[in-house]
Amino acid sequence: MTNSPVRLLIAASGTGGHLFPAIATAQQLNNYHIEWLGVPNRLETKLVPSQYPLHTISVEGFQQKLGLGSLKILTGLIGSILQVRRILKQGNFQGLFSTGGYIAAPAIIAARSLGLPVILHESNVLPGKVTRWFSRLCNVVAVGFEEGAKYFPTGKTVYVGTPVREQFLCRQPLDLLIPENVPVIAVVGGSQGAVAINELVRECVPTWVEAGAWIIHQTGENDPDAFSVEHPQYFPMSFYDNMAGLFQRSNLVISRAGAGTLTELAVTHTPSILIPYPYAAENHQAYNAEVFNQHNAALVFPQSELTVDQLQTTVLELLNSPEKLDKMTQGTKKIAVDDSANQLASLVQKILTN
Repeated sequence: MTNSPVRLLIAASGTGGHLFPAIATAQQLNNYHIEWLGVPNRLETKLVPSQYPLHTISVEGFQQKLGLGSLKILTGLIGSILQVRRILKQGNFQGLFSTGGYIAAPAIIAARSLGLPVILHESNVLPGKVTRWFSRLCNVVAVGFEEGAKYFPTGKTVYVGTPVREQFLCRQPLDLLIPENVPVIAVVGGSQGAVAINELVRECVPTWVEAGAWIIHQTGENDPDAFSVEHPQYFPMSFYDNMAGLFQRSNLVISRAGAGTLTELAVTHTPSILIPYPYAAENHQAYNAEVFNQHNAALVFPQSELTVDQLQTTVLELLNSPEKLDKMTQGTKKIAVDDSANQLASLVQKILTN
């Protein structure tokens, strides 16, 4: 008689920041039967079904203040909890793993109501509201930054870093016609781009290319002026899917400070200029960026204070100072956790088999 594989439900939804760490962890659990819990019309409906069976439920966020809408959300939450309970019971699942976000609330409550163990991962320094509220119900909270542990109950956390996609951990060729020995600047504003950063960068392009730099600029799809600047050394594109190769080749990255992007910068040991998104929930990107600043892995500028002249000059100074760039590279190595997916998968196995 052979032992049946452990059955695990993963609740991860919405953005790459939630999905990619969950997928990277799942790929290390080869001996597990894994199914997925998501939301209709989100990124998981494109990424997950080719790898794992996908269940979807309707769930809304909890950002607005108390009012008439709160009753609707509460009613929806109760319905979602009942849906997840049915999925867990019918699938004979033995545990739940979640990377937070709205979907974590009904998933955690449903799993704990059935007495199932729950492992939660938080990639940001400052945890989201759902993670903070429901962490006490979880068996363990895995944190992406050591500095995030203080926001959870004592003894509840384990520091494992944040898993990245496998391509970031091995050398990837850059499929762009760029000479080998030229300095490369990458500009990324997150999955949706960042118009405010785009506008600053376009003003700087003439000076940077004159200094010999080549620029790959992921603009996002919401910038009407995305292709208004033309130069053979400037590559604007709304989306670029070889971010691993781009970060590995770049001498410097100009970026927002989402946890997923920062983790990728850390494991590729890439120096960066970080401009945290000022409207992120509870300004959490600023907390992420501050960790990189403290480790000398990046320079951090508030968007409201950064000028064209300042950005233009700072980039040129860094490109002309190999010592400064090397110091930033060494800083990223202090933050990087290359085996995060293995550590997190081992933690899941430990909790589910005890």
